[in-house]
Amino acid sequence: MSIYVGNLSYEVVQENLAEIFAEFGTVKRVQLPTDRETGRLRGFGFVEMASDAEEDAAIEALNGAEWMGRDLTVNKARPREDRGSSRGGSFDRKGGSSRRY
Repeated sequence: MSIYVGNLSYEVVQENLAEIFAEFGTVKRVQLPTDRETGRLRGFGFVEMASDAEEDAAIEALNGAEWMGRDLTVNKARPREDRGSSRGGSFDRKGGSSRRY
């Protein structure tokens, strides 16, 4: 399992995030997704730790904590939902997509 970390600063790097979570145990992996077109960070990331107990301790301590000028959202990551193809989607009558991302 991994931890979802939301509301991250766009200035964060993997080493910063690993350092914060290392206070609660062994960090196995840090992933910071980027936008495919711009290469810019997407404002969230994932952290994998060595044990569930370490993950739980990190979530308890860091959820809602202020870091780099932002209040973090930290919780157990949920499995990625199958969104079908990356093109298309349904559109409402006003021309906007009714699909939520």
